[in-house]
Amino acid sequence: MTASEIPPLYRYLTFNGPLSEEHAARLIRTLGPLTGKRVADLGCGWAELLLRILEAEPAATGVGVDLDEQGIAHARARAEARGPAGRVELVAGDAGAWAGGPVDVLINLGASHVWGGAPEAHTSNALSAAAGLLEPGGRLLFGECFWQRPPTGAEMAAMPDDLPREQYRSLPDLADFAMSHGFRLLALSEASQAEWDDFENGHALRLEDAVLAAPDAPGAAGLRARADAHREVRLRGFRGLLGLAYLTLVRT
Repeated sequence: MTASEIPPLYRYLTFNGPLSEEHAARLIRTLGPLTGKRVADLGCGWAELLLRILEAEPAATGVGVDLDEQGIAHARARAEARGPAGRVELVAGDAGAWAGGPVDVLINLGASHVWGGAPEAHTSNALSAAAGLLEPGGRLLFGECFWQRPPTGAEMAAMPDDLPREQYRSLPDLADFAMSHGFRLLALSEASQAEWDDFENGHALRLEDAVLAAPDAPGAAGLRARADAHREVRLRGFRGLLGLAYLTLVRT
């Protein structure tokens, strides 16, 4: 059993993030009138939110970019089936290298890492890049993690080794930091615990399904260890500690 045999995450989740149907609709409304607007989603996954924006506004056009070729193929199939295919370009490639701006609306949800650099610089790099890709007065829908409270030493020890404490801020500090990059804050919300649980359950279930389908196959032990590690990080590290904020920002 290999990683390529793990079921795709979109089999278990609607959005590639802790986001409910109702919350997604609210985020779309914060983007304002979209008639004739050009929307880019960088790090789009399988582009579900982008497709919903285009479905909500038939006069808008969009582009989505992500390294995940399987996710982009799924997005293209969904666009064909649902109607927006003629108004959206879906690209399997490096979202951080995309230079197709300026656009009216830019989306980057939980993917500030696409612009590279040290983890501590991801948020700043994303905000700086977004400011350069937006029209003056353009809107950025930015999803970024924050600490709901200061993490303990034990919680940080349970985190992935490549996640430094300094990578994230408190929610007020995150909002201030975004505004320091040439934006004003129009709307703010955060993922609920139920949204987080649904998201993490989707990640866990794809691993467990792969193991249960072939428990004695080569590679099953590695997948089982991966599932166990995910559970440890989730329950002893992230849960109740790491939040995800959705900020709708306007470029000044």
